[in-house]
Amino acid sequence: MNDDFKNKMIELSKKINVQLNDEQIKKYFEYMTLLLDWNEKINLTAITEMDDVILKHFIDSMTVLKFIENEKSIIDVGTGAGFPGIPIAIMNGNVKITLLDSLNKRINFLNEVCSKLKINSVEAIHGRAEEIGRNKEHREKYDIAVSRAVANMTTLVEYLLPFVKVGGACICMKGAEIDKELEEAKFAIKELGGEIVKQEKFILPNSDMVRNIIIIKKIKQTSNKYPRKAGMPSKSPMFHR
Repeated sequence: MNDDFKNKMIELSKKINVQLNDEQIKKYFEYMTLLLDWNEKINLTAITEMDDVILKHFIDSMTVLKFIENEKSIIDVGTGAGFPGIPIAIMNGNVKITLLDSLNKRINFLNEVCSKLKINSVEAIHGRAEEIGRNKEHREKYDIAVSRAVANMTTLVEYLLPFVKVGGACICMKGAEIDKELEEAKFAIKELGGEIVKQEKFILPNSDMVRNIIIIKKIKQTSNKYPRKAGMPSKSPMFHR
């Protein structure tokens, strides 16, 4: 592991009030190495410079840590190359994490990462959110559903809320422009049994990149009508008609 990587990780994590130990930094370095290695074979990320991987993947993923308590079960929907699920697992071994992605090649990558980094609290599963969200093993079984940059807010809540048990929450990681999306999603959030309880806007350290984290509490069960069949949430979002 090179010193540049270590110093940059320590500097930026401090700015978001996260403490890293040597073991965690080592795991992040291994993760980055695997990510860039696999990225030459399958498309995992467009972000390939070390500084960018640190900030836009690792630090960005760690911004949700303060919203996650120990002993919780989490599903990371549309995890892609493992963000934010694997960083959460590196930082907190007391949560159980399911990584869900619709591309089997990515699941193979995630399994290798967990094996090499000796992360035992993570399971990676292949499937679409609309189908797995109807499966009784997963429906309303999680304390938290999290997602980073997956879909428009209205579509996203139809993916996430069916996974969350009543009393649990969705953590939606979004970019800068969120107000219109949130307004349009109000009907879907209510219809699916959710309620917005927090919106936190911030800038990633040493950058001008604005991020928003939206916390949606699950206050009642989701109707069996949802999620609709695969493709419908994105083709025909639940805007109030």
